[in-house]
Amino acid sequence: MDKTDMMLSMLLLADSRLSYRDLADKLGLSVNAVHKRIQSLQESGIIRAFVAKVSLYALGGIAVWVFGRSETDLSKIHEQLGKHGSIFWVGIAGGNFLYVGAYLRDVYELEPLVDHLRKEAKMPDPTVGILARSIGPSETSGQEAPVRPSLDALDYQIVNALRRDSRKAISDISEELGVTTKTLRRRLSRLIEDKSLELTIDWYPDSSNDIMTVFHLQLKPTANSNEVVPLLINKYWPRALLFELFSNLPNRIICIVWSRTMKELKEIREGFEGEGIFDTMVPNILYTGYIFETWRDKLVVERGAPSGRKPKGRDRK
Repeated sequence: MDKTDMMLSMLLLADSRLSYRDLADKLGLSVNAVHKRIQSLQESGIIRAFVAKVSLYALGGIAVWVFGRSETDLSKIHEQLGKHGSIFWVGIAGGNFLYVGAYLRDVYELEPLVDHLRKEAKMPDPTVGILARSIGPSETSGQEAPVRPSLDALDYQIVNALRRDSRKAISDISEELGVTTKTLRRRLSRLIEDKSLELTIDWYPDSSNDIMTVFHLQLKPTANSNEVVPLLINKYWPRALLFELFSNLPNRIICIVWSRTMKELKEIREGFEGEGIFDTMVPNILYTGYIFETWRDKLVVERGAPSGRKPKGRDRK
């Protein structure tokens, strides 16, 4: 992948329904060039699917990362962990280091998850981080949280229709569900506006020859992570792809870095060191990763099963 491929991937991770024209305008490319790049990313296995999910925010759940060294053979551990039902991602890094991402219905599922990882993945001392971006306003700022959006049967049917093809044409979904395109556009717009819908891609960067590195960054006590991260994004993106903050780990940042060579990785590390804002910085090269469907996906399938096609003239509101 080159820099443009990476920027294109990040745009699709944030919104997989962006039109070819919108993508072309953002990247300064022609529509045809964008189409060819997406096709190439799919053929190489980097983009596996364009997906849609009911957002974790709408479901009232939380996202967590659990990471640490494992004392077992990690070559097949993903097969066992993928059956858990809440684990959506497993990453394997150097030094038998394991990263596990999970979606939980509530905080009470956290302890059983950690116990499961201690037993199955032989992680004696796991670190647990609750992703700050999955916590609502009332938990993070003391402000009153907005009323969570409520989805009805048609909403779930729309998400289900997009579940493994989030770029599906409105006309095709309209025909599939038996509703007018007008109603479908209105419903889809509402789902996006109230943050009920997550449109993204299943993305496997380890299918390329590039280097993916996880940086564990500990800010100095005087640094403010909410101020630091935007500055780092502006300076290092798209090399620094993702910055994760944790509500329960003050001043801890996990940063995913992409580089094509070890020389580039060294330059990024030296750049981080030169910022003078980190107490500690530990890079860990990520070898491979696996993505799994979870209870979020099953919920959409169960609630979004079409109840029978209706004539478009008898539209549902």
